[in-house]
Amino acid sequence: MAGDEVTPNSGSFASRWNHAPKVPIKVSPLFSWPLDPVRICRWMLSQWLIVTERSVLILVAVISWYWFQPTLEVMATLSFDWVMWLYLRNMVLMVLVAGCLHLFFYSLQKQDQHLRYDNRELTSLQQNFLFKNQVRDNMFWSLASGVTVWTFYEVLMFWAMANGYAPVLLWADHPMWFVVMILLTPIWISFHFYWVHRWLHWPPLYRLAHALHHKNTNVGPWSGLSMHPVEHILFFSSILIHFFVPSSPFHILFHMQHQSLTAATSHTGYEAILIKDKKYLALGTFHHQMHHRYFDCNYGNLEMPWDKWFGSFHDGTDASHDAFRERKKMLLRRG
Repeated sequence: MAGDEVTPNSGSFASRWNHAPKVPIKVSPLFSWPLDPVRICRWMLSQWLIVTERSVLILVAVISWYWFQPTLEVMATLSFDWVMWLYLRNMVLMVLVAGCLHLFFYSLQKQDQHLRYDNRELTSLQQNFLFKNQVRDNMFWSLASGVTVWTFYEVLMFWAMANGYAPVLLWADHPMWFVVMILLTPIWISFHFYWVHRWLHWPPLYRLAHALHHKNTNVGPWSGLSMHPVEHILFFSSILIHFFVPSSPFHILFHMQHQSLTAATSHTGYEAILIKDKKYLALGTFHHQMHHRYFDCNYGNLEMPWDKWFGSFHDGTDASHDAFRERKKMLLRRG
């Protein structure tokens, strides 16, 4: 968020990183007990107001809705024209977000190594990737598979809504619930992501699909949606909730763009955009960066405390890292 001053970190675990944010990392207060309404309100405001990732996503969804979205009447009949229109729109969005972030941070190096978690080169393990290049490999899977599956789910939901197979919620009918649905979307995505992600770490499924994403032990913007098609199908399946919960086509747009585009921003590799020694627009999360390096921690995100509840939370402190290493040793002894 704008105005947050850079706070350097220190300590033995922090020294493993080019940059480590202020720790301990904390989960959202949404599910902390006893509930603290004041903290919850402050946290919600910090997520949605001023220039935040989510406020930008709302703007993107509004622009998509008003200028680049076919009507339900048009989408009631499957047609190459409108399906390809959605595909091209999603392709442009992915290229703009991931491409511009990569250009800013990595090609032009506008921020150098400031606020970058891991300063290793993205292509340091070229032999592990398609085209012997991490960025090209990530771009291929993000665009060829990611955008395709993303568009497939959008087409499915819009066509289902247009034909009465999925319930439709209109702003004019329930404006309050319309807004609440937007606020609840990231929470549902968080819930779904944790369980799908844990399943993807099941050894047979990991070898089949998730290992492709985890070739990225160090990440960049194109790494976020770089997944096996099987993982894309599971990852985006959170949208199927709208077969049961009444929603608007706008909610579908926001939901899918949230999942797709935050995959790029959360894997930026930098904590935030830095302007005159102040952090503006939080991007990559240290929480998930640790998952890519250590694999067996932080399966979810900070919206819901599943990792804390199931003992896989790494909060970035020395004590937490020591506990993580002990868990690893215990699992190895059992295995």
